[in-house]
Parts: sequence; structure tokens; C-alpha cells
Amino acid sequence: MPSASPRIDLDQCACSGKTLTRFVRPVVLALLAQAPVHGYDILRQLQENEIFADAAPDASGVYKMLKTMTAEGLVTGDWDTKKNGPARRPFHITAKGHKCLSRWADTLESYQQNIVELTAMVNAALRNASKKKATTSRTSPHIARPAQAH
Repeated sequence: MPSASPRIDLDQCACSGKTLTRFVRPVVLALLAQAPVHGYDILRQLQENEIFADAAPDASGVYKMLKTMTAEGLVTGDWDTKKNGPARRPFHITAKGHKCLSRWADTLESYQQNIVELTAMVNAALRNASKKKATTSRTSPHIARPAQAH
């Protein structure tokens, strides 16, 4: 007996576009290119960013990525303990980070062109499938069932 296929929630599937986590880095770099920002504000701005829809990146992943980006020399951050309240660590983009962001701009433009081409391919496939389905339903011969013996 064949096993049942797992049910997939298409609202949470990658096809929904809600799992664009690979774009966290360029969004963070773009935010930091505008002004230094501390981690909490980065998280808040990511949650408000439309690209992440209902699935904003989790805090631990963002802080881990900031740590990695610091080690890579893309951003810097020093603890600010001068203000009242908890210490905050504003992050700043570095010259290397600006170069990385520029490269992201080129990459995103390439992705955009690829997405245009992919969209055309997907739409053509859907149109062809729809035509085949319509043609098949019009030309399918009616198959008579054999009479049952009494």
C-alpha cells in the first residue's frame, strides 16, 4: 500500500515567498549604510520589512549573523555603556561592508532578471497545462462500463 504524501501548508511553503532569509544580510547592510543601528532596532526593522512578510528572521539568528559579519569585517560594533539603561551595541558598516552591499546590488539585479524569466516560464507552463487539461476533457472518449451480471 503506498504511503500517504505529507500534507503541505502552502501558506508556509517556500512557494509562498515568506522564507526569503537569504536576503537578511543585504537588508542589514542597507540599514547600516543609512545609519548605525543597534541589534534591537535591526530586529524591529526586519520585522517591518515587507520582504519577510509573516516570517521575520529570529533574533538569535540575526545576532549570530551580526557576529559573523563582524568577524568578516563587514560591520563593527562597540558596546555603548554611557547611556542610562542596558548597554547597547550600535553596529556600523565598514568599507568592506559597503563593497559587499554594492556586490549585493549587482546580485539582486541579476536575480530580478532571472525572476522575470522564471515567471514567464512558470506562466507558460501553467497556460500549457490548462490547455492540455481542457483539450483532454473535450476529446476523452466516454468509456462504457461493462454490464454487471445478475
